[in-house]
Amino acid sequence: MVDLKTRYLGLELKNPIIVGASNLVLDTEALRKIEEAGAAAIVYKSLFEEQIQLEMHEHDEGLNEYNERHAEMISLFPDIEHAGPEEFLLNLKKTVNTVNIPVIASLNCVYDFSWTEYALKLQETGVAAIELNFYSVPRDFEKKESDIIHQQIEILRKVKAVVNIPVSVKLSQFYTNPLQVIGEMDKAGANGFVLFNRLFQPDIDIEHETMIFPWLLSNKGDHRLALRFAGLLYGKLNGSVCGNGGILESADMIQLLLAGADSVQVVSTLYKHGIHQIADMLADLEKWMQKKGYKSIADFQGKLSQKNSKDPYSYKRAQYVDILMKSQNIFEKYPMR
Repeated sequence: MVDLKTRYLGLELKNPIIVGASNLVLDTEALRKIEEAGAAAIVYKSLFEEQIQLEMHEHDEGLNEYNERHAEMISLFPDIEHAGPEEFLLNLKKTVNTVNIPVIASLNCVYDFSWTEYALKLQETGVAAIELNFYSVPRDFEKKESDIIHQQIEILRKVKAVVNIPVSVKLSQFYTNPLQVIGEMDKAGANGFVLFNRLFQPDIDIEHETMIFPWLLSNKGDHRLALRFAGLLYGKLNGSVCGNGGILESADMIQLLLAGADSVQVVSTLYKHGIHQIADMLADLEKWMQKKGYKSIADFQGKLSQKNSKDPYSYKRAQYVDILMKSQNIFEKYPMR
């Protein structure tokens, strides 16, 4: 019998599969199926600053709609500050109490004070950890990348200072040097890193000439960027590494573990193949480990990382040059027409 346990953010997980943030976790029946299928943890759908501000605005509008119409209305609709997205927090707490696996909250804010304020509120729901969803949309030609990175690191420090549960950072790949950013965040106390955020991008309907925002599910091979950085980071951080994006089957998960990841997050494969895919991936992982003679994840985790690889160029530019030099081979598989 093989042991699938792993550690992520200091939490002991029964296996490496975490269900990432999605609408699936909002459905009680889906939650039951996710737990039964064997998921080790779930990330609850993100709480976004826009959601906070919208709910506060709508609530204030409702309270003050008639204030100026009749003097007597002032006492009936007092101008009080709304506490924020209470429904979200109540549902999150309900989820924590519904499942017997760790629930990780996800947070994305705009204003510095909101990060700490809502990190505390999330902690009060009983979640096992908080995932900071760092995503900065470029809007200002004058803002320097260094300023954005500095702001994110300061937010991380402030959140770590007010909560007493693990804090991970979910990053986009759009940094000049992700390794440097991750290294600085690791020094600032991040307990783990999710590599990488799959961002929704706009599209255009050319018939109606309107902006649309289609569902963007992962495709086969999308996990390779996370694999590269997991391999580069293994053995060089205090925090954990979680692979995200394009982990559709057990082979993808095993590749991330061999590169050095501690865990993986899955979402798209559950939409494409169903929640039972979790159980199938775990069964395949067990079979692979038995075939290879591995008794635990630790026996092979990081075996093919840069730190442990016998090929010193496996994670370097020389690999890319080698592929270019052998580019003629692609025509053997895909003949020109």
